Amino acid sequence: MTIHAQALLFDNDGTLVSSLDSVERCWTLWAAEYGVTEEFARVELHGRTAADIVADLVPAHLVPEAVARVEQLEVEDVPGGGVRLLPGTTALLDSLPADRWAVVTSATRRLAEARLDAVGIRPKTLIAADDVSRGKPDPEPYLLAARRLSVDPARCVVFEDAPAGLQAGRAAGMATVALATTHQADELDADLVVPDLSALSALVTDHVVEISTRR
Repeated sequence: MTIHAQALLFDNDGTLVSSLDSVERCWTLWAAEYGVTEEFARVELHGRTAADIVADLVPAHLVPEAVARVEQLEVEDVPGGGVRLLPGTTALLDSLPADRWAVVTSATRRLAEARLDAVGIRPKTLIAADDVSRGKPDPEPYLLAARRLSVDPARCVVFEDAPAGLQAGRAAGMATVALATTHQADELDADLVVPDLSALSALVTDHVVEISTRR
């Protein structure tokens, strides 16, 4: 299968990098600190902003301090091996001009930059939780990325590992590629489902990026 686009929009955690061990470690510690271990076990973490997750678990008046606390835990965890590149990330990003792609993450800018910097990824365009009023699965983050890149949303393709992110991409009117890195392939609703970015190649021309599956 081949997808043609003018811009490529990548989720970060679970798409470009893996931070699953760090997320589990930090959020488990956070849940114990706030006495919500039992409730935490029933909450979907992946693909959502920390603010949305925290709001499901603690009283409203505690949300700001609780969000700041989990962000601090995750940022501090990065230097200790809290993030690693996923297969195919470097090769694909290196094949793209800087103005043809963006990172669109549910993490805060501080955390996203810490994780990206740790693995040597420095996007020209980064959309983080701080930049939007509504996070994924709302389309706002992806629509903002398209505006920043001056590309019609219909000419963008979204790369995501989480159902919430794929829902956001579809709602933005964009093509979607799902990566089965954190969910089973049959749980992912997308135009194309692949194991990870190593399954893809990009051919860049003046007007379009052609994304193909490797034979």
